[in-house]
Amino acid sequence: MSDEEHHFEAKADAGASKTYPQQAGTIRKNGYIVIKGRPCKVVEVSTSKTGKHGHAKCHFVAIDIFNGKKLEDIVPSSHNCDVPHVNRTDYQLIDISEDGFVSLLTESGGTKDDLRLPTDENLLSQIKDGFAEGKDLVVSVMSAMGEEQICALKDIGPKN
Repeated sequence: MSDEEHHFEAKADAGASKTYPQQAGTIRKNGYIVIKGRPCKVVEVSTSKTGKHGHAKCHFVAIDIFNGKKLEDIVPSSHNCDVPHVNRTDYQLIDISEDGFVSLLTESGGTKDDLRLPTDENLLSQIKDGFAEGKDLVVSVMSAMGEEQICALKDIGPKN
């Protein structure tokens, strides 16, 4: 063996920590899956029987958790699929800027200013109206595979 030290420079992000493998046959409805590089929530799973050449197939119908697009995929049930690490975090809304960004209060007391208002019209109007009325609002932020988006809203009463 050589005594030289090897230095590797990682130039590309493999995305390994953003997902984990799970056997296709074990993924159920309401679970998560990566289809075409997008994190999705599974809305329908159907499994076909094994054919003449081997594998049972799982047919997934899923909806992208960030843009709501419907995606489909067919995978042999014994193969592994990528499953995204999906986190939901609640933050208190502090401010809404004119350019569509929100200022959120983190649990540690810092602020998070890198999130845009959601594109969903219903949720957008609820947030803007509630903020204009001076209510204390808590937003749920869904994050997966390096993307984050506001996905829900809770009203915790008027500001004191």
